[in-house]
Amino acid sequence: MAAPTVEEVGAAMYGRDITAHWLGIALDEVRLGYARMHMEVKKEMANGHGICHGGLIFTLADTTFAYACNSHNQVALATSCMIDFVSPGQIGDVLAAEAQEQHLRGRFGVYDIRVTNQKGELIALFRGKSAQLKDQVVPT
Repeated sequence: MAAPTVEEVGAAMYGRDITAHWLGIALDEVRLGYARMHMEVKKEMANGHGICHGGLIFTLADTTFAYACNSHNQVALATSCMIDFVSPGQIGDVLAAEAQEQHLRGRFGVYDIRVTNQKGELIALFRGKSAQLKDQVVPT
């Protein structure tokens, strides 16, 4: 059996990603060590200040991080994450998260994720660290 492509790995994960579907997070692109996803901020996603709840921005960034670090077809889980919110997401915004692998050695990786709105304005910066397990996302 041939090794799955990066696109097949991403599609397999997305097919099982109940949370992404529930929140309307769409997978735009996945490459080795890279992923891009987006979601529209709906009124149900607003906090008490009428802006996008930070936890949902974190979820978009974390989900995109997961696709980038699992793109090697090795199950990878977060070991730590941090986020800096720099601008609010507004109801009706389309937020895009772009994850880029910064370092991968052995089982451990570091990924930076930028979250922007439809105007290209920076909303948040997220850094995630991952550890690969022995399992594959798509068994070969």
